[in-house]
Amino acid sequence: MLRGEDAALLLEPLIAGTVEDPPWATFLARLRARVGGDYASIVFRPLPFGTPEARVIHLYSGQPSPPGVSKHYRDNLYRHDPMPYHQMAEGRVYALAELLQFDDPDHVAFLRALLVPSGMNTMRMMRFAEPGGISGWVTITRTRGDFAAEVDALLADLAPYLSAALRGFVALERERMTAAIATEAVRRMSFGWVTLDESGRILDADLNGADLLATSGTLARGKDGRLTARDPDLRREILGAIRALAENPQARPQAIVLSREPWLDLLLVPSAQRMGTTQATPAIVAYVHADNWSSADRCDQLGQLFDLAPSEARLALALSRGMSITEAAGELGLTVESARTYSKRIYAKTGARGQADLVRFIHRSVLAIA
Repeated sequence: MLRGEDAALLLEPLIAGTVEDPPWATFLARLRARVGGDYASIVFRPLPFGTPEARVIHLYSGQPSPPGVSKHYRDNLYRHDPMPYHQMAEGRVYALAELLQFDDPDHVAFLRALLVPSGMNTMRMMRFAEPGGISGWVTITRTRGDFAAEVDALLADLAPYLSAALRGFVALERERMTAAIATEAVRRMSFGWVTLDESGRILDADLNGADLLATSGTLARGKDGRLTARDPDLRREILGAIRALAENPQARPQAIVLSREPWLDLLLVPSAQRMGTTQATPAIVAYVHADNWSSADRCDQLGQLFDLAPSEARLALALSRGMSITEAAGELGLTVESARTYSKRIYAKTGARGQADLVRFIHRSVLAIA
C-alpha cells in the first residue's frame, strides 16, 4: 500500500488522470521522475485476437521511440512482438530479462530493432486489470543503469490503485461512447435541448441547442438569462407555456411552432431529471427541432420515399407538420375538397390510416436523419 510521500505524489494524479487530456499525463510524469526513468508509459492492448495495430492506446512521459522505429513497429514489427503481455501475472513486476529470452534469435532481433534504439536497455513492466477483463501495462525504462531496489515494490504497491483507476476509466469511456453515438443521432435529426429553471432561465444546453439559440434568428437568451424569442407574440407564448409548466409539473408538454420556413419548433416538457449534487436541477427541458432542408427539398424526398406526386408531397409535408386539412388547403392554395382527395391518395400510398399514422410514418422514416 502506498504511504507517505509516494501516496501524496502519485495518488491524486492517478485519480484525476481519467479526465485529463491526454489521460494520466501528470501521473506518468511524476512516476518517471520518482523512479529516475527516462520513459514511463501506460498501454492498453486488445485481447489476443483482432487487429492490435489499430487498437493499441499508448500514453507516455519522456522520450518516445524515434519516429522511424515507431513507424517500423506500427507497420510490421508488432506482428513479431514476443513480449508475453497477456501471460503476465497481474500485479507482478517483471524485469526485461523475464520478458525476453536472450537465447532466442527472434527475441534478440526484437530487442535490437525496437528497445535498444529507443533507449529501453533497462525495463520494468507490470500488468493491471479491471473486473471486466480489460488490461493495462505500466512500463518504466532507462538507457543506463538499473532501477533502485525499491522501485519494484513501488510499482507493486501501485497495482490495486491502477486497477481501480482503469475500472473508472473503462466505465467513463463506455459512457462517452454511448453519449457520442446518441449525440450524433440527435444531431442528425436536428434536435437540441436547453434546460430551464422554473422562471425560464437557461441552465444548460447541448451543442445543437446552443447553436440553435445562437443562429436561428428566432430564439434567444434574454438579458436576464431567460429563454425568449425575438417575435413578441412568440415571446409571450413561450413565457406563458413556461409559466404553466412551472405552476403544474404534471401538465402536458407544450408544443410551439416557431417558424415554418425554415421549419423550427419547440417542445417544453416538465423535467423529471435529478442532476445530483453538482448541477442545478432543471424544472423544464426545451427540445428544439430545426429542419435543415427547405420545404422544396423535403417534398422531393417525400416523393422519392413514398412515390408521391409533387402536390401530394406538399400536402403530406404540411400534414406531417401538424396542420389540419383545412389549414393545409389554405396554405397550399387548394380547395378543402381537393386537399381531402389528395390526402386519400397519400394515405393509400404510405399505408397510413389517418393523419396521426402519416405523421408517425414520416417522422420515423429515414428522412428523420437525412
